[in-house]
Amino acid sequence: MSRSTRLPLAAIAAEVGVSAPTVSKVLNGRFDVAEATRVRVEAALARHGYAVQRSRAGGLIDLLLSDVHSPWADAIVRATVDAAAQAELSVVVSTERARVARGDWLEAMLRRGTDGLVAVVDPVRPADRDRLIGCGVPVVLLDPLGGPTDTLPSVGVTNWEGGLVATEHLIGLGHRRIGMIGGPREFWSTRARVEGYRAALGGAGLPADERLIRYGTFSEPGGLEHTHTLLDLAEPPTAIFCGNDEQAVGALRAALDRGLRVPQDLSLVGFDDIPVARWLSPALTTVRQPLEAMAAAAVRMLARQVEGTALDTHRVELSTSLVVRESSGPPR
Repeated sequence: MSRSTRLPLAAIAAEVGVSAPTVSKVLNGRFDVAEATRVRVEAALARHGYAVQRSRAGGLIDLLLSDVHSPWADAIVRATVDAAAQAELSVVVSTERARVARGDWLEAMLRRGTDGLVAVVDPVRPADRDRLIGCGVPVVLLDPLGGPTDTLPSVGVTNWEGGLVATEHLIGLGHRRIGMIGGPREFWSTRARVEGYRAALGGAGLPADERLIRYGTFSEPGGLEHTHTLLDLAEPPTAIFCGNDEQAVGALRAALDRGLRVPQDLSLVGFDDIPVARWLSPALTTVRQPLEAMAAAAVRMLARQVEGTALDTHRVELSTSLVVRESSGPPR
């Protein structure tokens, strides 16, 4: 029987009267299934042309990222590996953009018998999602690009509130012309942070000048480019809220290039609180994302699904918090 014509694992689970993750565990040789259940599931798998793997101890999950070349991604990888180790799970990391685009990571993942997938910023195509669900492979989205969905469980943070408190902090210092550098427009996190920025301005009775809002990549070059653009305005901002810390590093470079002092001439606030934020000079005021807690929550949600346990909630949203350091101060 060809792979394309075999009955999906979810259908086999319904036939036997167990959960899809239980069928996946039996297929992948996991030992943590009751013997009577294992025998029934193995018989059904054999009838439908599946070959059951030999038993193996422990579990295996995949972590899929579209890009690993950033401090944010590095922190997510380390936190996921640490959280998985606590749950006695091993982690395989897939990072290459080309593999994500072609989709051959999915074939490799299914061949090695993964128990579940954490997809970061949601680089999973809809067709691949459907196949994963059909194969009984649990999926958790971490900081999904398009925002929470009803289809798959997800973990994120309070992006809107983060944008709000960052901008309110600058307003409280006395700034009235505040620039905003966001990430890509299509990112849900970008839209939420920009809307939080707008809400803070509106709450203070300040206009949202569209010339002060820029969109680009979450990177140092993006922050550098857009800061220069903002500072070239006839009425430049006295403060800039950057969509992430890497952009803020680029913004700091742009200020130095122009002979501006931070925060005396230009205040900067970032988002994420990556490790380098505290070591910059001046140390960066930023909105902290609890990356370790995000990864741990994603792994816990995945582990529960692997065990066949129903989730208490489909969406976990963790709080952001403002970390005030040296890069923000009152305008001159």
